[in-house]
Amino acid sequence: MAADNQFRGPMPLAVPPERLASIQADFSERWRQLLDDAQRGTLAALTDRRFSSAAWQHSPTSLMAAHAYLIGAHTLEQMVDAADMDEFARKRLRFTVMQWIEAASPSNFWASNPDAHQALTESGGQALQQGMANLLQDISQGRITQTDDTEFELGKNLATTPGDVIYENRLMQLIRYRAQTAHVHERPLLLVPPCINKFYILDLQPENSFVRHAVEQGFSVFLISWRNPLETDTDGIDQAGWTDYLDEGILQAIEVVRELSGQPQINALGFCVGGTMLATALALAHARGEDPVAALSLLTTFLDFSETGILDVFVDEMHAQSRDRQFAAGGLMTARELGTTFSFLRPSELVWNYVSSNYMQGKTPRAFDLLAWNADGTNLPGPFFAWYFRNTYLENNLRQAGKVHIDGHPIDLGALSMPTYLYGSRDDHIVPWTSAYASTGLLSGASRFVLGESGHIAGVINPPSKNRRSYWAHDENSENQTAPHSAQAWLDGAARHPGSWWPDWSTWLSQYSGKLVRVRKPSSRRYKTIEPAPGRYVKIRAV
Repeated sequence: MAADNQFRGPMPLAVPPERLASIQADFSERWRQLLDDAQRGTLAALTDRRFSSAAWQHSPTSLMAAHAYLIGAHTLEQMVDAADMDEFARKRLRFTVMQWIEAASPSNFWASNPDAHQALTESGGQALQQGMANLLQDISQGRITQTDDTEFELGKNLATTPGDVIYENRLMQLIRYRAQTAHVHERPLLLVPPCINKFYILDLQPENSFVRHAVEQGFSVFLISWRNPLETDTDGIDQAGWTDYLDEGILQAIEVVRELSGQPQINALGFCVGGTMLATALALAHARGEDPVAALSLLTTFLDFSETGILDVFVDEMHAQSRDRQFAAGGLMTARELGTTFSFLRPSELVWNYVSSNYMQGKTPRAFDLLAWNADGTNLPGPFFAWYFRNTYLENNLRQAGKVHIDGHPIDLGALSMPTYLYGSRDDHIVPWTSAYASTGLLSGASRFVLGESGHIAGVINPPSKNRRSYWAHDENSENQTAPHSAQAWLDGAARHPGSWWPDWSTWLSQYSGKLVRVRKPSSRRYKTIEPAPGRYVKIRAV
């Protein structure tokens, strides 16, 4: 991606005269039409979620303001697209303008929001009082409340798949889930979630738990639960780096699972950053002469960071150097900073929507397990974050064989020759699906790529019982031995299938999981039960 994103000063905004004249003419015509419609009383209803309620439709003044706002927003977006500048600068300008546009919406101000006026009248003033209470509470907790997370408790109605913590160190706990079938595949499966979030996105409630699904398909499932470091910790976790997470985290977990199962090779799955870490750890193991994983699954994972979508606007050498200096002696990249960054990638949905609802209308968000998980953020050791930011988003070093050295070993993702299941989400704004597909050109083994509907999280968490959405895949039973070079070419040849992609993954993985054997009671003198799942680490909350 942006290895050339060096120091860049402000650039004058220039729009070619003929393009500027066209934009001005379009604005004038839209404004003239709006004034005519307003005078005739024929303002059209709006489908934009912010302005679609009956209160907006029944208030000519508010509806006029909404129409005017949308015309102005459209004109600003046209100006950005027409500006004479390089594409990196345009991306940043587009992101900045988007933030201003979203913030300036008339739905964000009490005086111009008829939904807020209606709530005030109907509640006899209670909506305003409750909204102020909601605002003060959010100020005290340092984040916007997106869901009623008091309805959820880990181990009771979230992360409830039965299991036991059987190993722990300063970075992670390893959970072994209990079998729920009479027979299981002899080769176990290790799940590696991202350390930037908590693992229970894969084990929400029983009806949408990926972990439970895998267990019910007869897989012996293990999972890494990453520790959430705090400023009060004194064991040096704030100085942990990328290599520590590979060695003490992933490769240590693989070794424990191999020892417990008696299998020389296991299967492994990585989600998001967990997939990037897992692939790098396996390349490190290969460089050391080891081959511990038979089949690999990567869900919404970057290996090639050439195209990172909207996150590209945060990436340049100045930012990388700032983080290098900030975390040179350790420290934490806080959950609050990470959460704020990701929320403002989609500000209309994740910020301003709640300003209108929570503060101006005095509403309490409904209980939603996915948003409760989203609000339960994690801190990261600063050195880990600084290494990751520079070597992936900025310099894209992992895609170049031998560019990265870990523990003295050159890393080559192309050396990974095991069969791989690659999943991308069509509307993913964190890992664009074309970037997830790019992994087919890096890994040397046979790969099966599957594209699901929806976004980064909702696309992954799509249980078969819901019978929702669809996925695209090539219909052959085995992996694509020669995947098309172009993601679009792959899509052109893919068939659409209704429902969840989970059964497709289960079918694929079962052929690499060995024979079915009768479940035996786990016994190990070395790895005894420490505590029931979900364990202590996942319950540590960032402050």
